[in-house]
Amino acid sequence: MARAGLTTERLTRAGAELADELGFEQVTVSALARRFDVKVASLYSHLKNSQDLRTRIALLALEELADRAADALAGRAGKDALAAFANAYRDYAREHPGRWAAAQFRLDPETAATSAGVRHAQMTRAILRGYDLTEPDQTHAVRLLGSVFNGYVGLEAAGGFDHSAPGSQESWERTLDALDALLRNWPAPS
Repeated sequence: MARAGLTTERLTRAGAELADELGFEQVTVSALARRFDVKVASLYSHLKNSQDLRTRIALLALEELADRAADALAGRAGKDALAAFANAYRDYAREHPGRWAAAQFRLDPETAATSAGVRHAQMTRAILRGYDLTEPDQTHAVRLLGSVFNGYVGLEAAGGFDHSAPGSQESWERTLDALDALLRNWPAPS
């Protein structure tokens, strides 16, 4: 019989909190059982295994981040939309480092296709419509933006910008200016 009060949703949220505290890779069913002071076996009526738990945390993180990005984008276009979107990602990563890592977790194709990851791609493409990019350049630009946002956030979280001036915020703003300029002047194929 399942322990009263434990649900898949509650366990997923607690796992997400654990990820923010300890790091996403440290989240296991065993660690979650310790958090609730229950035996591991009592969680298996809600979760298949640690992979299932991590997948659920990833889906939660993608959903939270998509909601935050959508709110930031509302009513914006062009550089304003680009900056709002980028800042929503960076702020989420700073506030929820474990969930941010979970949002990068590799999902199987079927799960990915039904996740909020699809919304992220749609929002990025909506931003790019303001820059008049067509395929395949739009796909290239989606990949570029994802790479820059993920790379910058990762380097910043690892302290990669702590040892020299100018400050990280100034570099972030210049990076967004540079991305805007690039998207407005996207190079023709060679």
